[in-house]
Amino acid sequence: MYPAEIVIPMKGELTQNGFEDLVTADQVEQAINQEGTTLVVVNSVCGCAAGSARPGILLSLKNADKKPDHLATVFAGFDFDAVNKVREHLLPYPPSSPSVALFKDGKLVHFLERHNIEGASAPMIANNLAAAFEAYC
Repeated sequence: MYPAEIVIPMKGELTQNGFEDLVTADQVEQAINQEGTTLVVVNSVCGCAAGSARPGILLSLKNADKKPDHLATVFAGFDFDAVNKVREHLLPYPPSSPSVALFKDGKLVHFLERHNIEGASAPMIANNLAAAFEAYC
């Protein structure tokens, strides 16, 4: 488990921008199964989360014409129950962090795995997500 002193500021990058911090399995179930679209970020301490994932996610929301109805995040290596519940909804994809999932009415419709994030710039991630928002939101 990562120390809270490390995790809290990284969580803050998203929660201070409108993301709900999900820490229990029940909160994840409620968030994903809401009517409409829900963007769920599996946040991480890794460099690609800080360098491209979080900035790209925020950029996508700033610039997109269409946006998800709900924003939520869990933190890998910290929010164990919540992360495990999100990962159940991501099957058959293997565990991946960071990752970004878009759900519509409880169904997974778009997913960026870590290998889609590593080596991608924040604008590339933002464009990918904006296209998903256009298609599903």
